[in-house]
Amino acid sequence: MTDLTSLTLAEARDALAKKTITSAELTDAHLAAMEKARVLNAYVLETPEQARAMAKDADAKLAKGDGGPLGGIPLGIKDLFATKGVRTTACSNILGDFKPQYESTVTAQLWRDGAVMLGKLNNDEFAMGSSNETSCFGPVTNPWRRNGSDAKLVPGGSSGGSASAVAANLCLGATATDTGGSIRQPASFAGIVGLKPTYGRCSRWGIVAFASSLDQAGPIGKTVRDTAILMRSMAGHDPKDTTSVDLPVPDYEKALGKSVKGMKIGIPKEYRLDGMPDEIEKLWKQGIDWLKAAGAEMIDVSLPHTKYALPAYYIVAPAEASSNLARYDGVRYGKRVSGRNIIEMYENTRAEGFGAEVRRRIMIGTYVLSAGYYDAYYLRAQKVRTLIKKDFEDCFAQGVQALLTPATPSAAFAIGEKGNADPVEMYLNDIFTVTVNMAGLPGIAVPAGTDGQGLPLGLQLIGRPFEEETLFSLGEVIEQAAGRFTPPAKWWV
Repeated sequence: MTDLTSLTLAEARDALAKKTITSAELTDAHLAAMEKARVLNAYVLETPEQARAMAKDADAKLAKGDGGPLGGIPLGIKDLFATKGVRTTACSNILGDFKPQYESTVTAQLWRDGAVMLGKLNNDEFAMGSSNETSCFGPVTNPWRRNGSDAKLVPGGSSGGSASAVAANLCLGATATDTGGSIRQPASFAGIVGLKPTYGRCSRWGIVAFASSLDQAGPIGKTVRDTAILMRSMAGHDPKDTTSVDLPVPDYEKALGKSVKGMKIGIPKEYRLDGMPDEIEKLWKQGIDWLKAAGAEMIDVSLPHTKYALPAYYIVAPAEASSNLARYDGVRYGKRVSGRNIIEMYENTRAEGFGAEVRRRIMIGTYVLSAGYYDAYYLRAQKVRTLIKKDFEDCFAQGVQALLTPATPSAAFAIGEKGNADPVEMYLNDIFTVTVNMAGLPGIAVPAGTDGQGLPLGLQLIGRPFEEETLFSLGEVIEQAAGRFTPPAKWWV
């Protein structure tokens, strides 16, 4: 019998419907794989008892023919999503052993549709990071390795646990969040598919906030089809989130296989960076050729304010983080470090509870929001953000339906290799992804090739607001041309 963990989500769904396997068998296979793969540190909390109970319930419903769209499918949940009665920490010491008494809207919808929770996945602390090295539970290891090397590589961040677990077959799919590339960059580093939906498409309620005007939940899956299936359950209007958009949720899976003939695809000249590796340029050209072969029309476009996106993002995001993280004071929940008075207690709690990167971003955010600097930094960054959004609108006004760009400036790098001396070196990993968050647009990363060391590289497609179906159609064209990418050896078992 095929190793059940190697199935795609779609294959597992079909096998469950045909009753050739049970959710209990599928869940047990994944729990066993998780036990053997703890060296990857993808999960920060395994929930085997809950998983088996949910699988049993799913099997009972499947037997009656009412299993739901995700009936019996085992998933991993990023530790940023509140799960009722199950520890949720955002991978920060400051939340301690916090167990929410409520469920995030996104996970509630997954359980409504019959999914099974395997556990909580590692992420950068409060989603602040591009390598999953800032987690209080330690770094996540990418299941991929460079040819001839046993150096441990990062899986990208902040959704590194989600990417590592999906790539290593430790779940059939995972929830993730994307504030500046935290779904698309890890998906690219791990050779899998990640979708950052349009801002407002998935509810943010019950997700630990980083930067509220940028954060968006989305799926990570083994294939474009798997990601489309997950997206249908994750999306939808939520009255508890004022930024949630009240639009019908399409059946995203139906977009797969649709012809892309005649679609206009924009190629932004500003994404051709000085010093960009030849293999990234070559991959981009290959993606253009694949879409052309499928009948799409390529158009050179300009996004003139792209060069300001990264600095503007690293003003807006820390400013919002500074405001959002003010609630972690040691009084209401989570960690508390005593002091001689309440001010000292606040200071001690936050100094001990937050990691170095989170403290850095809070300080930057507090600085740019301060009375003397608000206009010079925060206000100007918001104006730049408006111009970035207008660049995309101008492209779409020319009839462009999507843009094709690289997903990352390089393949995965080694743990400890970047950002130690200069944090900006790490921030540059977001160069191709932050514009999408600043403009509130949907973006998908699809694996498209490998670099000279055998590591996966991804291409990014950026779409019009709420036109994720276009991205799934185009993404499948790239996927079919490039093929699937899986780590060459299970060295972690």
